[in-house]
Formats: sequence, C-alpha cells, structure tokens
Amino acid sequence: MSRTGIALLGFLGALAAMGATAVPALAATGQVTVFESEVQPLTTYENPDGCYKLPLAAHVLNNQTDKPVRIYGDPFCLGPSLTVGPGQGAHVAPGSGSFSV
Repeated sequence: MSRTGIALLGFLGALAAMGATAVPALAATGQVTVFESEVQPLTTYENPDGCYKLPLAAHVLNNQTDKPVRIYGDPFCLGPSLTVGPGQGAHVAPGSGSFSV
C-alpha cells in the first residue's frame, strides 16, 4: 500500500474516532432513588446524567431509569464500581460513595 493510502486510512480512522466521541450521551430517563433511614424522605434524582455524590447516610440505591447505574466507593465516580441494571437496586456503604449514569 502506498504512503498516500496509509495516510488516508489513518486520517479516516482518526475522523471516525472523533465522530464517535462527539456524539453527546443522552441522560437516563426515569429516576434514581436513595433510601437513607425510616425518618428521612427518599432522595430522588430525576433523569440523572453524570456523577452524583451519595447522601452521607445512604443505605439503598434503586435504579428506576432505562440505563445502568454504576456505584462507586468514593465521591468522584472513580475506581472500581458495581453496576445496577434498570429496575434493580443495591445496598450502598454509608459515607463518601457516589453513582454515575
């Protein structure tokens, strides 16, 4: 293959990669609810998009959206995570956790 052909393939590959990353992600439709205790109302996140720090006393997260939710042990949505599918819930560790959609 000629140098021009290789350069053209490289350019088209880079263009395709840029186009794939330029498409904005749509926010999840629905809500994520977090249970803290019997004396507090549920914390609700409508149509979440991005990273959210969990309330300090968070105990259970319920994913009522149409997308998977990832739960993290830190407040910045970094590191290992647990995926909670649509219509499912999970216990969360109280303290400094977070979730992302």
